[in-house]
Order: sequence, then C-alpha cells, then structure tokens
Amino acid sequence: MERNPGVFRKAGTARAVQWERAGLEWLASAAAGGGARVVGIVGSDASQLCIEQISQVAPSAKMAREFGAALALTHGAGTGRDTDDGRMSFGLGPIDASGKAFEGDGLQGPAGEQLALPLAHEGEYTSWGPMFGELRVAPLVRASGDLFDADDRALFGRLVARLRDGVFDDDEPPARVHGDLWAGNVLFDAKGAVLIDPTAYSGHRLDDLAALTLFGAPHLARIIEGYASAHSFSHGWRDLVPLHSLHLVLLHAALFGGGYAREALEIARRYV
Repeated sequence: MERNPGVFRKAGTARAVQWERAGLEWLASAAAGGGARVVGIVGSDASQLCIEQISQVAPSAKMAREFGAALALTHGAGTGRDTDDGRMSFGLGPIDASGKAFEGDGLQGPAGEQLALPLAHEGEYTSWGPMFGELRVAPLVRASGDLFDADDRALFGRLVARLRDGVFDDDEPPARVHGDLWAGNVLFDAKGAVLIDPTAYSGHRLDDLAALTLFGAPHLARIIEGYASAHSFSHGWRDLVPLHSLHLVLLHAALFGGGYAREALEIARRYV
C-alpha cells in the first residue's frame, strides 16, 4: 500500500476492491447506532481502494473497553436481510444501502494470496453450525491439498457433521462480523479504535472475538469487559472460542502450512 498524505492507496484486482469496499461500507453503516468506527473510504477504481490514513497511537485500556462495547453493537446490527418468514440467514455477504447482497464468493486471506470465501444465499442457513461447517471448515480443508491425510480429513468430516447437526448452536441471531478481526486489523488513533481490512459476512459474535483472541489483541481482557457491558455472553462461551477460531487457523494452514495445520487438528479433536 502506497502512502500519500492522509490517504492509503491499496492496489488490488477489481473484484478485491469491490469486495473490501462492500465490507467496509456494511460495517460502517452500523456505526450510526454506536457500532465500531470503520476506516473512511476516499475513493476506488478497478485497481485500487483509497482509504483514510490512520495516525496510530498505542491503545489504552479505556480505548480497548470502548472498542469492545462498540463491537457488540456492530454485531447486533445483524444482516438487515432476514427472511420474510422470520428465519435467520447466516453466511450472507455485505448488504449495500439499496438492500442488495454481495453476489458470488467473497475473498479471504492477504492481498495477492486470497482464496474464495463461499457466501450463502438468503435463507440458506438458518443456524450458525451448518454454515460454519459447510462454508468455512470444509472448503479450507479441501484447499489444503495434501497437507491433511485421509485420517485427518475424516476427523474434519466428523466435526462438520456435528456442526451440521447443530451441536454447537445457540439462540444468537446472525451477527454483522468483520470476519478477519485479528489485532492487526484493529488500529487505534487519538479517537479510539478503527476497523480495517474486513472479510465481512453474517456469522456468530464469537467468530470475531475468537480472532481477537487467536493472535492476542492488546488489552484483550478490557475488550471482552466492554463487550460484556453491551451484550451478555452465554454460559460456557469461552469453551467454544477455539472452535470459532478454526476458520482462520485453517485459512493460515491452507496458505502457509506448518504449525497451523497441527493447530487445526488439535482444535478439531477437541470438538468431536
């Protein structure tokens, strides 16, 4: 990304620019209701996305707590597109201001190494587990090639079956999640937290909180404290954080191999 005064210019394919812009706008639309602040879009064309430059500062515990509370409100904004009969839709991509959902697959992973992020159709997944198993876990296991042997794939298959059966589901409605909320995608300036680089979809609240936990966000305990002040956690939620992190662990395994594959297997064994 090139630096110009006040602007970041992020090069990418037309599809990558369209995808990231859609996610930023969808997340930003929740900010009016108290949701987390999102980096401002200066402009875009078929080869680059121009966003505001953030003058970063070290986050304080207070900033972290405020971010946690705001993130809970972003999640609570939901999809904006639940089905007419009241069923919930997990796995949808960003919804634009006209109510149109992002078409086709999204993208996940670092620029230049992105893989497809399968997105659902409205009403296709009315609970989190089947969506997570079929659109997040299974495709990345396939994308990992020979990284996993037949026994490993059978293990993931058993986990996908349990997810499909709703073993880990709760009553939480779809959340408007960032989708790649590791610490590097939460910047802090003098005003507080700013979200960048989303892989946005309608998922579960714990999808983002697991990402923050996975790579150790600063003042994580304060973020969780702030989140809990705006939304109560279900009993035993901490036990499910590793499961919700499996998406990003498998993504890293598919892209980088190594220890991420072993970590993904350890997580899968824990839940089958």
